[in-house]
Amino acid sequence: MLRLKLSLQLLLVILTTLLLSYCAWFPSVQELPYQRVKTWGGKGETIGKFNEPTGVAVSESELFTSDSRNARIQVFDFDGNFLRLIGTPGDKTGQLGRPMHLTVANDELYVADYFNDVIQVYTLQGRFLRAIGRPGAGPGEFNAPSGVAVASNGDLFIVDFYNQRIQQLDANGVFIRQWGTPGKTGVWAGEFNYPTDVAVAADGTLYVADGYNDRVQVFSPNGEFSHKWGGPLAINIVGAFNGWFATVTGISLGPQGNVYVADFYNDRVQKFKPDGAFLNVFDLSVQESIKAPTHTAIAVVVAEDGTVFVADYANHQIQKWQPDEQKNER
Repeated sequence: MLRLKLSLQLLLVILTTLLLSYCAWFPSVQELPYQRVKTWGGKGETIGKFNEPTGVAVSESELFTSDSRNARIQVFDFDGNFLRLIGTPGDKTGQLGRPMHLTVANDELYVADYFNDVIQVYTLQGRFLRAIGRPGAGPGEFNAPSGVAVASNGDLFIVDFYNQRIQQLDANGVFIRQWGTPGKTGVWAGEFNYPTDVAVAADGTLYVADGYNDRVQVFSPNGEFSHKWGGPLAINIVGAFNGWFATVTGISLGPQGNVYVADFYNDRVQKFKPDGAFLNVFDLSVQESIKAPTHTAIAVVVAEDGTVFVADYANHQIQKWQPDEQKNER
């Protein structure tokens, strides 16, 4: 009887462990669904058309979009009406090579210029202000910057894609510190595999889209590793289940601090709590019952009212999503 009791207890422990693992690794949707309410764009070079859009950012009433292969920023209102262009193609200061992720902060537009290896800064009306950084692998140098975030004190957090690191600079571009090691990839905490984008919370918490590691890494305001998520153990295990990723290409924080992640090869955006708990998902690839091209969700941003804008890379368009009946947390 004692042996049977011990066996039953062991079985109960195993079943409990499996159940907890299942809940942690295969979470269910916790909110009402999101609905696509509008799209605009299409491939082209004329106004309102795109050639591989790769970044989105919002001000109070305007959407800024990286039209990457056309080497320009297009600005729209939230209904998709074109307002103006920012930037001209080129490799000189103030010109754009391949604009990637964008950030609006302190009434300025920050552009990660992937080809020119700098951060370009403009007024929101489009006047060039300054460039930050230069090509290289040293402090304050970049090899294909792909994302930029700005803290409340003006510090910059910049994704240095080919250098496999995130750099923190002060508002004047002076190097403060870095996460990751140039030329080295890895799956452990604080290591990266071609990071793509960053977001910073009001308290200084840093969220990193660790691209080809298929995960999100989070660092505390003092720079220490905090936590990570994306599949079992968040160590580069690819999957299409809720909470898993297949190349993370964009990350953004909502008004209440929830984390929105562009899941590129899964053609979707996923939403999480700051601790990584899964909340919601919406699929970009299905439009009007027709399966659209893959490689869609590359960048995401959330307006103050909870509206979500997504750069749809494959379809050369912007998608606008809203929570069903606006009942979700904003």
